[in-house]
Amino acid sequence: MKLLGLIGGTSWHSTIEYYKLINELAGKRMGEAQNPSMLIYSQNIQLMRDQDKDLIRKTYLEIATKLEKGGAEGIVICANTPHMVYDFVQPKINIPILHIAEAVGKNAKEKGLKTLGLLGNRPTMTGAFFPKYLKENFNIDTVIPDDKYLDQSHHYVSKELTMGKFTTEAKNFYLDQVLVLNKKGAEGIILGCTELPLLVKQEEANVPLISTTDLHAALAVDFIFS
Repeated sequence: MKLLGLIGGTSWHSTIEYYKLINELAGKRMGEAQNPSMLIYSQNIQLMRDQDKDLIRKTYLEIATKLEKGGAEGIVICANTPHMVYDFVQPKINIPILHIAEAVGKNAKEKGLKTLGLLGNRPTMTGAFFPKYLKENFNIDTVIPDDKYLDQSHHYVSKELTMGKFTTEAKNFYLDQVLVLNKKGAEGIILGCTELPLLVKQEEANVPLISTTDLHAALAVDFIFS
């Protein structure tokens, strides 16, 4: 088995979910009495809240380098937004970062989805790391909420979900956005915040919901056993 390095802390709730899913999926392959070895570096989420892009890139490169030197053969970033560092960090290390959009793209392609809606915080929805990767590697288009809703979505993610707070108000907001994005052409919706699948369930939506967390964890386990 390959040794996987995890970069967590954004949020620690998210990191726990990743660790749990990876161990559960790996247990189905190696027996539930065992679990795969992993290296975990959990950082302070304040780094992301401050939104200093240069410092974020520098810090993630330092962490990735430490994991590589520690023996990791691949890296999983246990959140959506920090994938903004992928183009900066990946060329500077010698082990692969398993991109979250790779997991999403493979799933969407299997389902025949060509246009996806994207929900999450502002950096995730307005950043290039999802749309660019999906378009270049899977020819999948991405749509996001109207500008007037971006701040509200960012608030729910950064001030509630990443702090373990799940409200009916937030749930209703995202269910409404699912409907709006569907009308804008989205055939499926990317739940681009690790905590979003804990808030919104598939049976509550009229289109496929793509849980980045579940798919990314499955990609990580495939790598471990590859």
